[in-house]
Amino acid sequence: MRRKETLRALLHDLSGYLPLVLLSLGLAALSVASLLYLPILTGNAVDLIIGRDHVDFDELFAILRRMGVTIIAAALFQWLQNVCNNRITYGVVRSMRANVYRKLMSLPLSYADTHAHGDLVSRQISDIDQLADGLLMGFTQLFSGALTIAGTLFFMFREYAWIALVVVILTPLSMVTARFISRYSYRMFTLQSEARGAQTALIHEMITHQKVVQAFGQEEKVQARFDGMNEKVEQYSLKAVFASSLTNPTTRFVNYLVYAAVAVAGAILVIKNPTFTAGSLTAFLAYANQYTKPFNEISGVLTELQNAFACAARVYELLGEQNETENALSPSERTPFDGRVAFENVSFSYVPEQKLIEDLNLPVTPGQRVAIVGPTGSGKTTLINLLMRFYEVDHGDIKVSGRSIYVMPRKEVRSGFGMVLQETWLRHGTIRDNIAFGKPDATEEEIIHAAKEAHAHSFIRRLPQGYDTVIGEDGGTLSEGQKQLLCIARVMLILPPMLILDEATSSIDTRTELAVQDAFLKMMEGHTSFIVAHRLSTIRSADIILVMRDGHIVEQGSHAELLAKRGFYAALYESQFG
Repeated sequence: MRRKETLRALLHDLSGYLPLVLLSLGLAALSVASLLYLPILTGNAVDLIIGRDHVDFDELFAILRRMGVTIIAAALFQWLQNVCNNRITYGVVRSMRANVYRKLMSLPLSYADTHAHGDLVSRQISDIDQLADGLLMGFTQLFSGALTIAGTLFFMFREYAWIALVVVILTPLSMVTARFISRYSYRMFTLQSEARGAQTALIHEMITHQKVVQAFGQEEKVQARFDGMNEKVEQYSLKAVFASSLTNPTTRFVNYLVYAAVAVAGAILVIKNPTFTAGSLTAFLAYANQYTKPFNEISGVLTELQNAFACAARVYELLGEQNETENALSPSERTPFDGRVAFENVSFSYVPEQKLIEDLNLPVTPGQRVAIVGPTGSGKTTLINLLMRFYEVDHGDIKVSGRSIYVMPRKEVRSGFGMVLQETWLRHGTIRDNIAFGKPDATEEEIIHAAKEAHAHSFIRRLPQGYDTVIGEDGGTLSEGQKQLLCIARVMLILPPMLILDEATSSIDTRTELAVQDAFLKMMEGHTSFIVAHRLSTIRSADIILVMRDGHIVEQGSHAELLAKRGFYAALYESQFG
């Protein structure tokens, strides 16, 4: 994302805090005005000290009192400005994090499938943290710095214009140097942010699948990959920080030249012009110092701002992704599901040049149990993804209860299905919360009944706190079979009109599987069911078996009919049972 687009998007987010921004600017102006008044008071005090026994102490003390009040006022204004800046910065960060999370929830499943999860986490956490640091420094120092520069120039031109011209002529040297360095550092910070995202993705992936890594003895190779990424992060970070750190000393050198030039010119003027007093020179030197100081601070801020803009670009790039669209052709009126499902001339491919499903037609009657079998990559799970609208068809239509799913909101379509996948997912919380995930208002009796139907009640009772046992992310220490039983109980609790079982008993022992199969048979009575299975013994009782190969239904019929045909299904079955 280009810097201009990033800046435009950031200003749009800040526009919601316009009153606070204006208040912060006003407080910055008051603080700067107070600080600019101090050199005048200091110069007046110097002029009063004209020698021993000739000091007007009454007037001097009056000036000191005014200086004290001015310093306290400046400190108060700065404190209030910092309060405003903190509210603006962390308000923007809070809303940005909420927007990113909302965006992640609204992106199509294909986006999550094609982007590293660790990189997405890095954008929402690390990149927004870096942006917050840059914004806070920008608000705190840029506003005050710009006002200080403008104010000191005004006072210097009012006092003595040609000395002020010396300051203005030397200033562009500092700005040109800082701009040249900042461009290079921005490029390095962008590469650093991308490398850090890739590193986070690798860490997330390896921690999630640590058992597999250790089981295959890949620790050294993974360590080598991590070391390579770590070296990239180190190189980009060193180059970015080194380049940005050059800004401050180079601008400081130019600023010292400015201060020295003002001191020399002012000393000559004191000697030749009696109206230009030592107090005037003191005030002028103070203004010169105040004028150059913001350039030093801003050069330091530029380091953080380059990093912040690079991180903001990654965040806004994510926010700019296309949301999952409903593609509704007409307003949908919610009607009860009767279990009818129809695939009509459906074509779909994940990649345009690699065809998968072509011209698929499949009518399913209410209450029918449909088993889908076939070799890996034949399109079994893809069929389920299309039915649930996780992916959109390229051509054709899918109808549920006589209505196209593309005229219904996704939430309505999915509310008609209960889904148990081979890959289990449980969230951090109690056993009870996980079973009631799809029905938070379920009663205790309903939850226990669902657990008993799923044959999970017995192992839940053996847990330390039973249904109140807290499990960690993705089930914690529960076995794969126990996690799958909880997922089955979760579906049995809501018992929707249609069921999808995608290898739902793959991690369960044979004895428990037989019991769960009986529970499924009870659950599927009167419910349209789609059963994806590799173990063909689990789908013998299906009303119809669809045999898929290369995205096409090559055979269909009952178990006995397909065996009698001695076709592809019979070959699959015999390969398992001889």
